[in-house]
Amino acid sequence: MRTLQWWQRGLAGVSILVLAFLYVPIAILVMFSFNDSAVTSFPLSGFTLRWYQAFLSNGQMLAALKNSLLVALFATAVSVTVGVTAALAIDRYNFPGRKLFQNVILLPLSLPGIVTGIAMLNFYKQIGIPQSLFAVVIGHSTALLGVVVSQVLARLSKLNSRMLEASSDLGAAPLETFWRVTLPNIKTSVVGSALLCFTLSFDEIPVTYFLTGRDVTLPIYIYSTLRRGITPEINAVGTLIVAASFVTVVASVVLLRDRKINS
Repeated sequence: MRTLQWWQRGLAGVSILVLAFLYVPIAILVMFSFNDSAVTSFPLSGFTLRWYQAFLSNGQMLAALKNSLLVALFATAVSVTVGVTAALAIDRYNFPGRKLFQNVILLPLSLPGIVTGIAMLNFYKQIGIPQSLFAVVIGHSTALLGVVVSQVLARLSKLNSRMLEASSDLGAAPLETFWRVTLPNIKTSVVGSALLCFTLSFDEIPVTYFLTGRDVTLPIYIYSTLRRGITPEINAVGTLIVAASFVTVVASVVLLRDRKINS
């Protein structure tokens, strides 16, 4: 019993160290965003909000943030729409090339981002799509499609097919069956994959770097300014992104929990 407790304490200690390694840098970023000095080093000089004011008055950074949000929203919408449809087709129908189709969709997940970006840039030039935010949205959607398909397929594999048959026997049309039976049972995977797609698209650099034109996204803007070092404005916008991500995750958990209780 004592040996078991020792191992449990050891695993708990390792877990705490890993979590600290992951989250202490984020806490330091938040601290420096309120630091009164422009130098990101200890000791802190005092509390200030002027770096947030500087961020809100930086037109280029605000434009880059807007571009990132637009790209992430549209890429998530396309990925979820096409991904859910593809997952339903793979799960329900046994068509020729089904396994190949599934592997092709999941292939971008195993490819480095720089390879995907170069390949898409060459292909888009051949078909006449210029470097732009539109090209970035297509690139992100293609790269993130496998995330939605893998998540939704895993949930569909646990769905009892008799529920779909019962809905059909009761006279429901296929679309009605999807809205009333299939979608409520896979909504957690859809919401989860959508949040993951939005996050991955928002901070994606390699594919965006090759496909974007004059309109840059926030990660590309920050990457280009790192030559001058990490400025307090970057700490401020990073803190706002962390706060928004936290609120989004908590809201999604509460929303899904409430729906589960009500159902």
